[in-house]
Amino acid sequence: MACVIKVLIENTGSGHGALQTEHGLSLYVETPESKFVFDCGASGLAWRNAKFLNVKLSQINFAVISHSHYDHAGGFPELMKYAAPKILYTGEDFWHEKFELHDNSYTYLGAGFDKSDLAGWGVENITLNNNIIKLDNYVWLTGNFAQSSRYDFETIPPEFMIRRGFKDYKPDNFNDEIALVMREGDGLAVITGCAHPGILNIVTAIHERFKLKITSIIGGTHLKHASEERINKTLSELKAMGLERMALCHCSGSLVRSKLKDFNAAGCLLSTGDIIEI
Repeated sequence: MACVIKVLIENTGSGHGALQTEHGLSLYVETPESKFVFDCGASGLAWRNAKFLNVKLSQINFAVISHSHYDHAGGFPELMKYAAPKILYTGEDFWHEKFELHDNSYTYLGAGFDKSDLAGWGVENITLNNNIIKLDNYVWLTGNFAQSSRYDFETIPPEFMIRRGFKDYKPDNFNDEIALVMREGDGLAVITGCAHPGILNIVTAIHERFKLKITSIIGGTHLKHASEERINKTLSELKAMGLERMALCHCSGSLVRSKLKDFNAAGCLLSTGDIIEI
């Protein structure tokens, strides 16, 4: 049996006219052993879409949130109306508040809930303190990518900030970002939320940890504001790694998506309602 990924919500729409879109990302993932959501969108619209995609949220075992920005985490409280996940998996620093700095003012970008809310909902929080957590025999979680940066041109925009205490704002290195890893034939599929630490840094770290080739990248790559030079360097490195498929969405940006046709691998653009099998 193949693993299945359904896009519950994403920035763009597909041919399914009943589905709503928003700036955010939520994926339903089903393996032969588990059913769960990876990211929750911004508002809870993902859960409305789920019923049109024949996704029974009451059957999910747990939830994973790639990082604590609102467009990936904000829909989690609404999930409690449709499901009763026993566990929420997050990365380190997930509970530090996130902001965006513009013109000497800070805009809150965080999840909108905290650990005390989880306790009230009866949800256990498991933090990825080590490099790898096995979810089942088909899928793993991995993170701590900020500690293994290899490509100096993969920079994080300076306006992203994190607050660790009152008025203690610091540049966000996205130490909370985690990714899904699935077996795909003799290699691995990597599923990302936004890839803020850099998609190359992420896939290189995963390759070194698992000692297997990266065959697919699915999800967001946060290249929407990247220069064409950086995008070309990124695609060149991915080609050299032997990547076979890219299925991009959310924060990847129109420029990198337009270059998929010239990429020597299967390339596609994911939208709300799309389905991928691995």
